[in-house]
Amino acid sequence: MPKRSDVKKVLVIGSGPIVIGQAAEFDYAGTQACRALKEEGLEVVLVNSNPATIMTDKTMADKIYIEPLNVEVIKRIIDIEKPDSVLANMGGQTGLNIGMELSEGDFLKSRGVKLLGVNPETIRKAEDRQAFKDTMLSINEPCIPSKVVESVPDAVAYANEIGYPVVVRPAYTLGGTGGGFVHNDEEMEEICAGGLRASLIHQVLIEKSVAGWKEIEFEVIRDGAGNAIDVCSMENVDPVGVHTGDSIVVAPAQTMSAGEFHMLRAAALNIVTALGVEGGCNVQFALKPDSDQYAVIEVNPRVSRSSALASKATGYPIAKVACKIAIGYRLDEIVNAVTGKTYACNEPSVDYCVIKFPKWPFDKFVYADRHLGTQMKATGEVMSIGPGFEIAFMKAVRSIELGIDTPHLPKLEAKTDDEIRAMVADTDDERIFAIYAALERGIMTPDEIFDITKIDRWFLSKLNRLVAMQSELKAGTLDEETYMRAKKLGFLDKTIERLSGQKVPVHRYASYKMVDTCAAEFAAETPYFYSSWDEENEAELYNAELNSGKKRIVVFGSGPIRIGQGIEFDYCSVHCVRTLKKLGYEAIIANNNPETVSTDFDTSDRLYFDPLTPEDVDSVLATERPEAVVVQFGGQTAIKLTKHLQEKGVKILGTPADSIDAAEDRERFDALLEQCGIPRPAGTTVFTTEEALEAAHKVGYPVLLRPSYVLGGQNMIIAYDDNDVKEYMAIITSHELENPVLIDKYLMGKEVEVDAICDGTDYLIPGIMEHVERAGVHSGDSISVYPSQTLSEAVRQTIIDYTGRLARALKVVGLVNIQYVVYQDTVYVIEVNPRSSRTVPYISKVTNVPMVELATRCMLGEALKDMGFGTGLVPERDYVAVKVPVFSFEKLRNLDVQLGPEMKSTGEVLGLAKNFEDALFKGLVAAGYKMKKSGGVLITVRDTDKVEAMAVADKFRQLGFDLYATAGTANRLNKEMIPTSSVRKMHEEHPNIVDLLESGKIDYIISTDAHGRDPKLASVQMRRIAVERAIPVFTSLDTATAMARCLAMDKTMDDMELIDITKV
Repeated sequence: MPKRSDVKKVLVIGSGPIVIGQAAEFDYAGTQACRALKEEGLEVVLVNSNPATIMTDKTMADKIYIEPLNVEVIKRIIDIEKPDSVLANMGGQTGLNIGMELSEGDFLKSRGVKLLGVNPETIRKAEDRQAFKDTMLSINEPCIPSKVVESVPDAVAYANEIGYPVVVRPAYTLGGTGGGFVHNDEEMEEICAGGLRASLIHQVLIEKSVAGWKEIEFEVIRDGAGNAIDVCSMENVDPVGVHTGDSIVVAPAQTMSAGEFHMLRAAALNIVTALGVEGGCNVQFALKPDSDQYAVIEVNPRVSRSSALASKATGYPIAKVACKIAIGYRLDEIVNAVTGKTYACNEPSVDYCVIKFPKWPFDKFVYADRHLGTQMKATGEVMSIGPGFEIAFMKAVRSIELGIDTPHLPKLEAKTDDEIRAMVADTDDERIFAIYAALERGIMTPDEIFDITKIDRWFLSKLNRLVAMQSELKAGTLDEETYMRAKKLGFLDKTIERLSGQKVPVHRYASYKMVDTCAAEFAAETPYFYSSWDEENEAELYNAELNSGKKRIVVFGSGPIRIGQGIEFDYCSVHCVRTLKKLGYEAIIANNNPETVSTDFDTSDRLYFDPLTPEDVDSVLATERPEAVVVQFGGQTAIKLTKHLQEKGVKILGTPADSIDAAEDRERFDALLEQCGIPRPAGTTVFTTEEALEAAHKVGYPVLLRPSYVLGGQNMIIAYDDNDVKEYMAIITSHELENPVLIDKYLMGKEVEVDAICDGTDYLIPGIMEHVERAGVHSGDSISVYPSQTLSEAVRQTIIDYTGRLARALKVVGLVNIQYVVYQDTVYVIEVNPRSSRTVPYISKVTNVPMVELATRCMLGEALKDMGFGTGLVPERDYVAVKVPVFSFEKLRNLDVQLGPEMKSTGEVLGLAKNFEDALFKGLVAAGYKMKKSGGVLITVRDTDKVEAMAVADKFRQLGFDLYATAGTANRLNKEMIPTSSVRKMHEEHPNIVDLLESGKIDYIISTDAHGRDPKLASVQMRRIAVERAIPVFTSLDTATAMARCLAMDKTMDDMELIDITKV
C-alpha cells in the first residue's frame, strides 16, 4: 500500500510538559514523527504546550501552537487550520486520551478529519480494563484474575474474595498514576479512591498480585496490512511489582529459555493482531519463574517509554516507522534509515547487551518515600551498551550521577550486616546496591537473595562476578592479564588502581563497536558506537573509510534527565550540533540518555553512547582526535569535565575554564564583583556547622544556604533560625565536603533573570525575564515572564550594564545566565552561570533569536556584530510569554510541596498572548489548573505573611469564594472585616482541617510555612493530603495573587486567541 492520497495536512498532538511517567521520550518520538511527515511532503500542524523541546522548534512543523493540551483547544485548532488528519499516538498517554475524546461524538466526522495511527476500538480494547480482559480471553491469552470496579466498596469486596495482596490499576493513566499494591482494606480505601480520581473514566482494575514473577516486555510494530515484527524483547531485573519505569531493564531479555522466548513472542504478535494495532505497541507479560506459565499484564498501543529504549537499543526508528504506517505504508515499503538498504520488515539483530538504569530524585528529596511499587518515581534514565551484562551494568552505574564507579555504594559501609539484609528485603532505589553489599560481605548467597527478592539468579551471578573481580584486585598482583579481565568487566583504570593499590601495568583506550540494527550484516549509514575491549575499533575503521576531510568537534551531552537538569540542555546540545554541521564541521555527540533527540540515530555525524566520566571521555577523544570539544550546553554533567579536559590539553570552545571556576569559587567571584563595582548580598563560605552558625549570626537571619558547584538549587534552603542551620548542615556534611557551603543574606526582592550571548567583547540580551514569585523560590519553580512587566527604566538599564560588565570580566564566549534580585531599587547579583540555562529554549522561541546557534558561532570565532542581530538588548516583541512550572508531587509521597530555593518542578508549559493576564491564564490552564471561579479557599500562613495574606484573601472574597483559615489567620482576617470560617488544625478534635479537605468544599489552598520539608510536620502532612486530593496548593503569596488576578478576568480558554508561533 503506497502512501494514502487522502492525507495532505496532519495535526500532530504532542505530550505536553515533562512529568514523572511521561518524559523526553515523547519529544524524541514527536520530533521523529514531524520529520517523517515533512519528508513525505505533507503539511504539518503541531500542538504541544512544552516550550523546552526540539519538537516545538519553528523548523519542526509548518504551523506550531504552544497551547494547552485539552480537547476544546484542539477542536479550535482543527477549525482554524482545517487538517484532514490528526496523529495522536506520538503524544504519550496525553495524546492518546485526547485522540479518544475527539473520536467520541461526530466532531471529527463533521469536519472530515481522520484519526491516524489510532483506531478508537483498538485503544478501548487496550485501555478499558474490562474490554482488554475480554479481548485476551477471546484469543486464549491468559490474564491475571481481576475485576473492573467503579467504587471503593466494590474494590474492597472483590479483594476479599480473591485474597490480598492485590494490585490497583487505573484506566487511561500514565506512569502507574493512582495505582499501587494493596495489602489490606485500609490501604484499599486510600489507593483505590486515588486511582478512581486519576482515571479518565473513573474505573480501576483490581488484580490478583503476581509479585515475584519475571516481567518481560516485547516492543512490536504492525502495519495496516497485518504484517508485524518483534523489534526487541526486554526484561526487567526487578520482578513484577516494580513499575517498569523504576526497574533496571535489560535488552534483549536474558534469562528466558528459547522455548519461553518464542512462546511470549508469538503471544505478543497474536495480541497486537487481535487488537488491530497499527504502529508501535508495547506488550508486558508476567512469567512465572521456573515454569512456562505466563499472563498478560498490559498493552500500550502507542509509542511509549519502552519504545524509546527499544529504538535506541536496536537502532530501529520505531516512531518514524509508526508514523509512516499511519499514513498508509506497509513495513516492506519503509526503508530502514540506519542501513539505507534493509526494510522495516526486517527484525533487528542485537549482538550486545543493553541496560536501562533509572534516575530517581531521592538524592535531592531526602524526605520523599523511596519505596518502589507500581507507581513510577524516576525522573529520567540512562542507557548503557556492552558486549555483556557486567560491563553494561558497570557503565550504567557510573552514568547515573551518583558519583560512584562500581555498584559499591559508600554510604552503605556504615550499615551493619543485619541492616544490609533488611535493605535487601526492602524494594527501594538502593536495593540493588544493598544486594551488591551483601554479596561483597558474603553474608547472603545468590539463592538466599533470590528467595527474598525473586531477582533472577542469572543477574545475581553476574553481580557476583563483579564482586569476585573486586576481591581479586584487592588481593592479588596486578598483571596485564588481570588488568584486561577487569577492563572487560567494566572497571575503570582509576577503580583498578584504587582497589589494588597498584599502578595499572598498561593503559589502554577502549575500542568501539557499532550499533547498526543488523549485527553487521549490512553497512550502516548513520552509525552509533559503544565502547568495548575488542582489538578492532569499528569507529576508527568507519572514520578512515568516510575520510570526509572535515574538522571534528565533540559535543558532550547532559546525561539523564533529573530535577534541575532537564530536557532544555538536550535542546541546546542538538542546536549546537546542527549549527556545527551547517558550518561544515563533523559534529560528534557523546551522551547516555535514551529518551532524547541528541541520541537519535541521525542527529549528529557520529554518536558515542557511553558514560560521561573523564576516563570514558578520554577513549572517545583518542578515537576521534577532534579539533575541539564543547561542554557549555550539557549542564553540570558536561561542565564537570572541564578541569579534566583542560589538564589533558584538549581545546574547549567558548568561555575559558578559569572563568567557570571564577564564577563558582566564592572568594574569586566576590573579588570579581568588587572589581566590576556590582553589589551582591552579604555572605561567606563555611565547612562546618559551627562556622555556619557563626556566619548566620554575623549576616543576620534569614540566610540562604547552598553548596557550591551545583545545578537546580540542589540541597539549598532558606534558614530562619539556628535549628534550620543545624538540620541542613547535618544532612550536607553526612558525606565529606569537597567544596564549601555558601551562606548569603536572603533578600526578599524581585528576581530577574537574563540569558546573554557573548563573543568576548560584545553581548546580546534576547530578553529580560521577571519572576512572579519573589526571590527565595528557585528560578526553575517560578513563573517566568518575558518581557519584564514591572521594572523601572533605571533598573532595566542597570541590569543591561551589569550583564555587559560581568560578561567581559568573565571573558564569556557563548552563553551566560545571570540571576539578579531587585531589593529596594538596588540591583544585586545572586549568581552567574557561564553556560546554557533552562530558559534558553523558551526565550529563543519567543524572541526569534537563535541563541544556541549564535553562541556556537561566537565560540568558533565569529563576531556578534556580524550576525545580523545587533548587540545589547534586543527590542521587545509584541507578545507576552509566561513560563509556568509543572510538578509531579502526586508521584512522590512524603515530599513537601512548599516551594523554596531547591528546585522541585519536572517540566514547564508556556502561555503566549498579547497581554500578561491572558498569557498567565493560558500558562496556568496548560499546567493543569482547572481555574475554578467559585468554591472555597483555605488559608494558613506563617506569622510574617499574615499582613500580606489579608490582601490576597480579600481578592478571593471579592470573587465570591468562601474563606476558611486556621485559628490565628482566621482571627486576623475577621478583624480586618474579611469574613472567614475558623477550622481546627489536623491533630485537633473533629471536624478539623482534614475533614474540611475531604468534604470537597476546598478548591484552593494558600499555605506558607517557616519550617517545611519534614513529613512529620502537620503543615507538610496537610499539603500532602491536598496533593492526593488534587487540590491546588500555593506556597507563595505571589502565585496565589497571580491566580486571583486571572480568575478576576472572568474569561475561559474560548476567549483566548490561539497563536501560531511560526508567525511570532
